[in-house]
Amino acid sequence: MPKEKIKTVYVCSSCGETSPRWLGRCPSCGEWNTMTEDVVRETKGKSLSAPAASAGAARIAASRLTDISTTEEKSRILTGISELDRVLGGGIVLGSVVLLGGEPGAGKSTLLLQLCGAISRQVDVLYITGEESTRQIKLRAVRLNVDEENIMLAAETDIGSICDLIERTRPGLVVVDSIQTMHCAELSSSTGSVAQVKECAARLLSVAKTWEIPTFIVGHVNKDGAIAGPKVMEHIVDTVLYFEGDKMLPYRVLRAAKNRYGSTNEIGMFDMTGSGLKEIENPSSLLLEGRPIGVSGNCVACTMEGTRPILSEIQALVTKTSFGTPRRAASGFDFNRTNLLLAVLEKRAGYFLGNLDVYINIVGGLRLDETACDLSVCLAVVSSLMDKPVSDDMIAIGEVGLGGEVRSVTNLEYRLKEAMRMGFVRAIVPKHGLKQLDLKDFDRMELLGVSYVRQAIGLL
Repeated sequence: MPKEKIKTVYVCSSCGETSPRWLGRCPSCGEWNTMTEDVVRETKGKSLSAPAASAGAARIAASRLTDISTTEEKSRILTGISELDRVLGGGIVLGSVVLLGGEPGAGKSTLLLQLCGAISRQVDVLYITGEESTRQIKLRAVRLNVDEENIMLAAETDIGSICDLIERTRPGLVVVDSIQTMHCAELSSSTGSVAQVKECAARLLSVAKTWEIPTFIVGHVNKDGAIAGPKVMEHIVDTVLYFEGDKMLPYRVLRAAKNRYGSTNEIGMFDMTGSGLKEIENPSSLLLEGRPIGVSGNCVACTMEGTRPILSEIQALVTKTSFGTPRRAASGFDFNRTNLLLAVLEKRAGYFLGNLDVYINIVGGLRLDETACDLSVCLAVVSSLMDKPVSDDMIAIGEVGLGGEVRSVTNLEYRLKEAMRMGFVRAIVPKHGLKQLDLKDFDRMELLGVSYVRQAIGLL
């Protein structure tokens, strides 16, 4: 019988580095407070890497780069969900491993089950669940009206049995829900630990690359919003997706934090309904729906999410403070950027806000991180302060600098075309940006070029 030895080690949740004692800072990646305790049982005479060593000793073959096909028909599979295809870069790449994370209840399992139903018309699908029974998956599939013809279900948590099942059935798509529930029998640590998550993800990656089977893996998130487990898990997969959305709102946003086969700037938008997730093909129309008319403190901005321009309503409320220090609050907009713009309005435009509370809100739960929305925020704040509404057919686009200047933004032409399509007839834009436009394309829109934020405020 091989001898077993149990010992306690500390593993970095960011990079997987191990240490015999706890350290405040990981010596490998330099992250603070990432060392977590783990119990490991070592067996003498038996090594987990022995199969890998024997496989590595076998003779391998290399392919010429010119002989490898890269045609879209052979290398990608269209899912049938256009918003998901957009985020993935045009479909699922054969052999790719996609990690999907999100808050509990965001709709990760719902999205993947609908993906299985949509893609099952082309290939066979294997759905591995470690959190629910097959009967529970069946009930959800019935509620979502999922095509069940070519979908196979298995409730299993042993990663060895799962990899063996994948190799025997050779499906066209594999879904694993979730990686934190998988367990490797060769490791003695508890399910969901850093060692378990790392080893299970590595085994699924090996099977996916060997047989060119695209694999979707669901990952839980921690209290900071990052995917739980070692950071190395995000490094070895091909694509990392985050499914975001306020639980109190029906809208969901799918973002790519990493994508080896496409852009990470694209987003997909969905509407959570009782019958599942519905694609939102026109986000601008949805986000501007129900916009108040003739109310001060509202201004429309345009942000670029990849190649898609999205119009969103910015609301500002300026009121007299009841405390010695005025309050600043921003929902969906960067708090530090808010304070910067308020300082510019005081110094460069002459609007004193030192004894006033200022609240900024982005309607629809969307988060605007682009500086092209600066001018809209400034106009919304001044509109609320003066109680003077911004014209309902006006949009503002521009970055505001510390000198009060309005700077040019990228993709101004696409932003204005989207605004014109939504019925806006006036646009306040950077004066320098007008040189990049063909004014004949905007004959139905009045373009108002400004150089300073004070000039933009004068157009209200």
